[in-house]
Amino acid sequence: MLSFHCNVYALPDATTDGPERELRGGAFETVAGESGGPPMFVGVMPVTFEQMQQRLFELPRCDCEPDGFFLLTGHTDERVFWRLNGHMQEYQPEGADEPRMHRLELSGECPVGYLDMVLRTVGWPECELAFELVQEGVTLRETAFREYAGAALPA
Repeated sequence: MLSFHCNVYALPDATTDGPERELRGGAFETVAGESGGPPMFVGVMPVTFEQMQQRLFELPRCDCEPDGFFLLTGHTDERVFWRLNGHMQEYQPEGADEPRMHRLELSGECPVGYLDMVLRTVGWPECELAFELVQEGVTLRETAFREYAGAALPA
């Protein structure tokens, strides 16, 4: 079961490896911007708000509101209840024909497969993603994020 609260963005082209951070008992490589500070998330994902929303409607046990809030719930085989909620944010860069998905806020606990289903709605795996941990204030690449989200929460 994964547990997290993050913002998901398209991974900017202009990123570097950031400092290693101790999180949930493990060491994780972070992502930094070109100057060493936080990455600049000015890019967009390859889907529109409406396209993502339609894909969310197709997921099992998913409720999606017109304002972009959505909720998925379920039970594992062991009958453990899980929930994943999110909020969609779009942005229209200067010169673009229409707005695209800019950010996806995700929070909760869910099996890996359900996270994958949600990420596919924004164009993953073709679109490489960055995961900004809300409480920790760091950004991780997908591999490090999955390891972090699967790590035990501190007691």
